[in-house]
Amino acid sequence: MNTFDDKSLPAFALNQIDIPTPEKLAIPAHYTHAPRILLLYGSLRERSFSRFLTEEAARILLHLGAEVRIFDPRDLPMAGSVDESHPKVVELRALSIWSEGQVWCSPERHGTITAVMKNQIDWIPLEQGAMRPSQGRTLAVMQVSGGSQSFNTVNVMRVLGRWMRMFTIPNQSSVAKAYDEFDAAGRMKPSPYYDRLFDVMEELYKFTLLLRERSDYLTDRYSERRQRHVSAQKSTAPAVDVI
Repeated sequence: MNTFDDKSLPAFALNQIDIPTPEKLAIPAHYTHAPRILLLYGSLRERSFSRFLTEEAARILLHLGAEVRIFDPRDLPMAGSVDESHPKVVELRALSIWSEGQVWCSPERHGTITAVMKNQIDWIPLEQGAMRPSQGRTLAVMQVSGGSQSFNTVNVMRVLGRWMRMFTIPNQSSVAKAYDEFDAAGRMKPSPYYDRLFDVMEELYKFTLLLRERSDYLTDRYSERRQRHVSAQKSTAPAVDVI
């Protein structure tokens, strides 16, 4: 049997390495508020199937015990076209910071997410002062299609969720021929798609309960600790007179 026992790490700052333990992953304090879930959808149409699916997801989350907010993307300007003080931008960013988990639901258009969906994500920065509006939050992704079932859109949103440093759950929802799956009032008809939606929201709720109180520790990175340490040393170093 071949063994390997060389633990030397000469290239790393050993005082900035954290050794994970079960104790560090234990929940430090029990949150008393309900899990906070923000839901985004990617269509402005009056009869929007992505909004209908989002509203069904919100109903399930409410039933499970979550507190939910659905952002209305109407009147949100294109990213970069206005100042960040625009009321809709402020609202979206505040909701993202408020959230502990998120649901993204987009129609599939030209094999990918819609501009409406991408615009909302583009307005959420990785950092906002000392706050990180997306990092460490759980994420569930869903899509609706006008034709046969596809996973192009949920796959794109998984890439975006990873880039936004979110914990995207394994399960997902993809509803084909969405025009057949909702009644005149916009309620989803009983079907395997509806059952799958419940599965996804149930999983999101569980993962949010599991991760929300440890997200700070789970997203704590060696490279960032080292950079903070170096910056702190520079700020406290005595000034040197130049002659």
